[in-house]
Amino acid sequence: MTRFAACFSVILLSCTALAQVPSPSPAPVQIPVTSTSSPEVQQFQKIESSWDDAVNRRDQYGLELVLSPLFLDVSASGDISTRNQQVAYLITTEDKTLHLEQKVITVRMLGDIAVANGTYVLHHRGTSGQVDEKGVFTHVFERAHNGWLCINSQRTVLREEGGKNKKQSNAELPFHFPIFGKSDKKEAQ
Repeated sequence: MTRFAACFSVILLSCTALAQVPSPSPAPVQIPVTSTSSPEVQQFQKIESSWDDAVNRRDQYGLELVLSPLFLDVSASGDISTRNQQVAYLITTEDKTLHLEQKVITVRMLGDIAVANGTYVLHHRGTSGQVDEKGVFTHVFERAHNGWLCINSQRTVLREEGGKNKKQSNAELPFHFPIFGKSDKKEAQ
C-alpha cells in the first residue's frame, strides 16, 4: 500500500508540474491592411473605375454590374438611397456636368467581404452653380458570382480651409463624443 501511495504521489506531482508550465501565448491577430500598390488595391481600383465610367457615361447596365441589389448609399449630406434609386437618378438627371472620380487608398479583405477606403471628387450642379465635392468614402463589397458587388457606400465631405464650408461642426477635433464631452447647456444654479 505504501508503494502505491508513493507511485500515486509521484504521478500526481508530475502532472501538477506539467500543468504549471506556461503555454506559449497565441500570436496577436492582425487585420490585413493592404498597401496602395497591392493587387487588392489595384483590383478594387478597377471596380471603382468601372463605377466612375458608368456614372460619367450615364450607363445603367454598367452601374448595375457594380452595385448589389442590396446596395445602400449614405451620401455626404446624409441621404440614404438604394441601387434602384441610384440607377433611376442616373437615367433621369438633367445635370449633364455630373462627373465622378474615385481613388482607392486601402482595402481590407475579410473572407467574402472587402472594405475599400479612398477619396473621391464629385463634380455636379448645386443650387448656386457648379460644385466640386471632395471627400472620403468607405465601400463594402461582397464576393458574388466570381466578382465583387458593392453592398454599402458611405461618403464624407472633407472640410474646406478658411470656413468656406457652411456645415461646420463646433465639435472638438479630431473626435467628439457628446456623452463624454463638454455640454453646450449651462447648468442651472
